[in-house]
Amino acid sequence: MRKFLFIAAIALLGTIGLSACNDNGNQANTATEAKATKPTDPNDIKGWQAYLTQIVQDNLGNITNTPYVYFVPDVPVQVAAAGASAGAAGTAATPASASSAEETLGRVQDQINTVVQATVLPGNMLAAGGPNSATTAKVLENAFNQASPGSFKGVVVLFIGDKADEAAVKAAIDPSGATFKFAQM
Repeated sequence: MRKFLFIAAIALLGTIGLSACNDNGNQANTATEAKATKPTDPNDIKGWQAYLTQIVQDNLGNITNTPYVYFVPDVPVQVAAAGASAGAAGTAATPASASSAEETLGRVQDQINTVVQATVLPGNMLAAGGPNSATTAKVLENAFNQASPGSFKGVVVLFIGDKADEAAVKAAIDPSGATFKFAQM
């Protein structure tokens, strides 16, 4: 079910990204009036889709191609720690939940790694965001540590997160030659 929701989220983000290319004045006014708000529940997939899609659209600039947009699930360090200590506490549900969340995060990491290793053509955007800024930052840092120097020249990389994580992500992305953009959550 989670896999289906994740695939549906990517498809929705791609469709909305394409519709941004055909934007006219009336649609822009409507979008300005109906701003999505940041969801308070990290499991509100539809809310996060709408929120992140809006941020990506607001930051497209001259990008005319469909952006590569990734929703990074909420897998804080505390979840992994809770999963490890749950055996001692006798709680069976926590390890399964932590394991599932870690597997989902692993799939997202693999997808972003693949895109970074294959490089992205100039004029495109790669964007990533999610409920936990530190997790999103770590995923981007891990992926761009594998990027060849200068391989992302002409590509915009949008990090949607907290100001506290911006510098580390920028430092990881800069050697790739990408144009780094930051959007505060």
